[in-house]
Amino acid sequence: MLGRDIFQIVEYFATCKAETQSELHFFDLPSACPITLVIAILSHVVEYETIIGLEVHSQLLTRSKMYCSCSTDYAGAPPNTHVCPVCLGMPGVLPTVNQRAVEFTIMTALALNCTIPGHAKFDRKNYPYPDLMKGYQISQYDMPMGVNGYLVIDIEGKKRKIGITRVHLEEDVAKLVHRTAPDGESYSLVDVNRAGMPLMEIVSEPDIGSPEEARLYLVKLRSILQYLGVSTGNMEEGSFRCDANISIRPAGTTQYLGKVEVKNMNSFRAVFRALEYEARRQREAMSGGEKIPQETRGWVDDKGITVSQRSKEYAHDYRYFPEPDIPPLAFSPEFVEKIHSGLPELPSARYDRFISQYNLPSYDAELLTDSRAMATYFEECVAIATQNSGRQELPKKAKAVSNWLLGDFTRLLNASNTSLEDCRIKPAQLAELLELVEQGTLSGPLSKTVFEDMFNTGKTATAIVAEKGLVQITDSGEIAALVEKIMAENEKAVADYRAGKESSLTFLIGQVMKASRGKANPAVVRQIVTDKIGGK
Repeated sequence: MLGRDIFQIVEYFATCKAETQSELHFFDLPSACPITLVIAILSHVVEYETIIGLEVHSQLLTRSKMYCSCSTDYAGAPPNTHVCPVCLGMPGVLPTVNQRAVEFTIMTALALNCTIPGHAKFDRKNYPYPDLMKGYQISQYDMPMGVNGYLVIDIEGKKRKIGITRVHLEEDVAKLVHRTAPDGESYSLVDVNRAGMPLMEIVSEPDIGSPEEARLYLVKLRSILQYLGVSTGNMEEGSFRCDANISIRPAGTTQYLGKVEVKNMNSFRAVFRALEYEARRQREAMSGGEKIPQETRGWVDDKGITVSQRSKEYAHDYRYFPEPDIPPLAFSPEFVEKIHSGLPELPSARYDRFISQYNLPSYDAELLTDSRAMATYFEECVAIATQNSGRQELPKKAKAVSNWLLGDFTRLLNASNTSLEDCRIKPAQLAELLELVEQGTLSGPLSKTVFEDMFNTGKTATAIVAEKGLVQITDSGEIAALVEKIMAENEKAVADYRAGKESSLTFLIGQVMKASRGKANPAVVRQIVTDKIGGK
């Protein structure tokens, strides 16, 4: 019996449908068997799967707010300086729809393979909260701008299609600033600058099966928004925000064991850690025979835990009703097609092209196309580096550019917290450096030194080489003299190599390179050292 009905029992008891022992006869179990014991036993033999759905809010890059003409450039501005009667929710004001925000939302929906309905409307979502001055948010309820889409992620070499339920448009709310007075009393202030910012919401289906899949979904989604130019996608600044709904259920069943919403995650790493913790917490709760309540929990990053914020036993009644001051929107097929035809090349298409056109490994192509700015920089640099060479040189030079961008370039950007847009090295300058290396003017080690100087000063490679006298030594006579000097100073290493100790050769080559201050051509050095030491 246990093998036949195990999933049904777990679903039945974990959702607390059976409140009394008298109901145990439904499963042909002894009436003396405690419900908690049944759950505990089954929790140890059942394999659970994780079910995750994500709700992403992204601020749109428009010049003005969603329903008024206030500037959206409020970052760093004094509180309550980018406001008007509409932002403040004053009586009698009338909202007007930002057309660019509508276009951005449809662009995003199309990029996410959504269907664009012929009509959409705005609704009032009513709830009382200090950051919502007028007591309701103008959002969309039953008629969003995009529905039934999907996004494909690649996890461990396998493609996973994550469904997109809807894409809709609304307004952001004000920002609450919490303070503590000198006497210890807490209070909150309201900054209305953010209120009314165009805010796009993208809701996924509960198709995500692990924290890693959730992270990959968010990375891919942000990349698409950045390629479209509709959002900065900056989680730290709050322009790209994520709430997650997570449940567990016995594998092979459809009954969720209590849905939990997780908030307060401001980085991809935080999302991954929060979901990983929550999946483990829910499994441990089931193992202990506990019920998983439907609730909202907040992520505490420094402690690595989620904490209960409020119960969500029942869906909140927002009392949606159509926004009376904004007429419904109608989208003609011609309007939608015009937006669709103007979509830029998206990350997945650029990834495929980088592999086919430049013969790059999939690893390089994935990292380069993750950022639109990096992919564009790469292509500009390759175009300059290959303008005087044949097509057969394209894969070789593309790989050289990729190695620099994914190696020292990314390392220095990260170490200095510099964005690609603010970097002093332009594509033409990097292409010039690669040319000096290919010509033999600079050795590999010297090129790294020159590159770091370029990064810090903005000078060209040619200028730095001339200024510091860093031209590579290729003259075999000069190098031979250095080799003889080093061999004379390191007779033991010479003898060790001749006795069969291979590492001594590397040591001697290193000493010659050190003596030349990295200027000697490494290939020439190796050849001459090998020739002169050859009597082993």
